[in-house]
Amino acid sequence: MPKSDFKVYSSRWITLSVYMLMVAVNQLLWITFAPITGDATKYYGVSDLQIGILSMCFMIVYIVVSIPASWIIDKYGIRIGVGIGAAFTGIFGLVRGFAGPDYNWLLIAQIGIAIGQPFILNAITKLAARWFPIEERATATGLGTLAMYVGILAGMTLTPYLTIGSGISGMLYIYGIISIVTAAIFIVLIKERPLTAPCRPDQEERSLVFDGFKQTLRNKDFIWLMLIFFIGLGVFNSVTTWIEDILRPRGFSAPQAGITGGLMIVGGVIGALIIPMLSDRYKKRIPFIIIALAGATLGLAGITFATSYWLLLTSGMVLGFFLLSSGPIGFQYGAEITYPASEGTSNGMLLMMGQISGIAFIFAMDSLKSSSTGSMTRSLVVLIILMVISLLISLRLKESKILNIEIH
Repeated sequence: MPKSDFKVYSSRWITLSVYMLMVAVNQLLWITFAPITGDATKYYGVSDLQIGILSMCFMIVYIVVSIPASWIIDKYGIRIGVGIGAAFTGIFGLVRGFAGPDYNWLLIAQIGIAIGQPFILNAITKLAARWFPIEERATATGLGTLAMYVGILAGMTLTPYLTIGSGISGMLYIYGIISIVTAAIFIVLIKERPLTAPCRPDQEERSLVFDGFKQTLRNKDFIWLMLIFFIGLGVFNSVTTWIEDILRPRGFSAPQAGITGGLMIVGGVIGALIIPMLSDRYKKRIPFIIIALAGATLGLAGITFATSYWLLLTSGMVLGFFLLSSGPIGFQYGAEITYPASEGTSNGMLLMMGQISGIAFIFAMDSLKSSSTGSMTRSLVVLIILMVISLLISLRLKESKILNIEIH
């Protein structure tokens, strides 16, 4: 097919880079307290669950705000839609820095940042469609997703060391400055669209809200896929939230917990680059979903029972490599089997499953925690069983038909 003569602007990469920076900072603020739960409970004088709620509120707010945020982004565009998210992130990120040891003000600030999250995360497809030609949109969307992992990685690895050096209040102040500066950069530099569209009118973005819900829910394979995401994303959200509580009873320190969580994300970044590429190369989705779930189950078992630091780090890497690499393949498979429903519809429904299960799993892990030792082994064993169930469910999935059509 001959290459089109549509003008593509180099400024699209600046736009994407500014957006990625905003995504990364928002995710860093989400995961801040996961690797320092023990220190935070002492500083604020609250329970482990109350510290867990600082992360969990993002999932609760996402469920409530996601659809209105997507509607605003579609109705008023990227500058206003994502600008709202940037403002909430910057302002309330700074409020955290001035909250001191007052837990109530900290929770209010976390909720404010959480309101900004769906305004930021839900815009990647629209940004890709506005600025990138159709053959580059998967790359743009993938880089936007990668920014989420980078933000989580930064939060997991930097927070314990900043806490040791500057205390919790100093660490939050540093993050507050970063968040307000990043929000200002975004608002100043972001542009709504290039001077001319990078594609034909029929290749521009489709509506992402209220389309295709009935169609997707009639698809049996998509129902199975939602169950897999319910378990997989729930495991990721709950393990990252409780990572320090999981490891503390076995004698691991907060920095070691942060490094383990960080290696999970590093493994995820590597896996998300390699596994989807192999899936595209061999034109198969299901075998790679199965392999990813099997590998993630083994990694979770290592996290559950490891007593040596090297085995813990290896298990974290394996868990992240396989669990996070299954996400891009699952999103693509969901979009293919629900065609012609918009990708935003299928992706949004899959992400929603992870938010719901994350809340449920976080509460369940706290309730199953040993009252005498604080051990979370029982709840982790339950998660392993659920991962085995998701692996068995994946064996029922049928390969994407649209993928086979595109081959020919």
